[in-house]
Amino acid sequence: MQKPLAYRMRPKKIDEIVGQQDLVGPGKIIQRMVHAKILSSMILYGPPGTGKTSIASAIAGSTKYAFRILNAATDTKKDLQIVAEEAKMSGTVVLLLDEIHRLDKTKQDFLLPLLESGQIILIGATTENPYININPAIRSRTQIFQVNPLSYTDIQKGIERALRDKENGLGNLNVNLEPEAINFLSKSTNGDLRSSLNALELAVKSTAPIDGEINVTLVDVETCLQKKALTQDKAGDAHYNVISALQKSIRGSDVNAALHYAARLIEAGDLNSLTRRLMVIAYEDIGLANPAACARTVTAIQAADRLGLPEGQIPLADSIIELCLSPKSNSGYAAINAAVDEVKSGNYGEIPLAIRDAHYKGAEKLGIVGYKYPHDYPNGWVAQQYLPDKIKDAKYYQPKENSKFENALSKQYKRLNDANKGAKNGN
Repeated sequence: MQKPLAYRMRPKKIDEIVGQQDLVGPGKIIQRMVHAKILSSMILYGPPGTGKTSIASAIAGSTKYAFRILNAATDTKKDLQIVAEEAKMSGTVVLLLDEIHRLDKTKQDFLLPLLESGQIILIGATTENPYININPAIRSRTQIFQVNPLSYTDIQKGIERALRDKENGLGNLNVNLEPEAINFLSKSTNGDLRSSLNALELAVKSTAPIDGEINVTLVDVETCLQKKALTQDKAGDAHYNVISALQKSIRGSDVNAALHYAARLIEAGDLNSLTRRLMVIAYEDIGLANPAACARTVTAIQAADRLGLPEGQIPLADSIIELCLSPKSNSGYAAINAAVDEVKSGNYGEIPLAIRDAHYKGAEKLGIVGYKYPHDYPNGWVAQQYLPDKIKDAKYYQPKENSKFENALSKQYKRLNDANKGAKNGN
């Protein structure tokens, strides 16, 4: 039985990996490991289809080590023992352990000494946050790398490579993929190359050739992905235009326009883009003007993810209407951007001595003294300097006063600023 296209197109060398250049690009950490032949165990976490298995197989292929794949949830300790025996004979085995967050204690205890000795180079793959869901004993023996959804151009490169490859891909077939079809295939799987490649193979192999040529249209790809294109635009910008229009409609408090653009995403089956954008909108555009609406948006998104479509559209509609009709504030968004910009510019100094970590012996000798514990003072507040001297008067937060909640924050912010000024002036 022939394996799926996505399986056949897995890279055999680091240089063949599509995307994730911050990890595998020239001079980056994983490429350095491979070239120096100094591998350490690692955990790769990120959404499905973004290259975790590809990175593992490419590491094994580039270093010529044996490569084995197991699943922490379904494979047994005996399966691990077989890999361990192979490692003893061959020297080193690269083991991709999928769903590593589901590794039980028995398997973990068996693996730990093998990781310590280097007989097994463990590459754990997970969609769960490893800092929360993976045992500290495993975490402490691995490096953790986040794998991000692939970009539109990354997926397009992967598709084009599969169409050219005569050994593992579709290069022996005379395929003509319409520009609109490749745009949709590249953008509609939310950064999941595996889904794109498998839909491509289905579209190609289920389309009858005409005069020896397989013409794959946008409609063919829509059918194979079970999603509809938002519009058949040649530039392929419709997806981003709809998301932009959704956010601007909510920011502008137009309920009907926002529901219309949300409906386009729902009709395209793109629940992921819709929920992600709504979470961004809630905290970027409503923010401190109505924090309860932000929290309710997160709850609505969780409900929609559990329900799926079509029922998932109901809690999202409630959230969209509330976000549209809520007062708006981007003060938190603007404040953190201002702080990050200043840090990026290098415009910051040393942390004041009084608020540095002082839990260890010898801290006092280093001058780390003078911290005033706010809980020991009336109202739980006392004037003291927290920012470095160089930027001690920096003000990132500029409150908006168009809601009761942020108006209250604004008044408290002003009171604290005035109190600090008074303390500085000796009043």
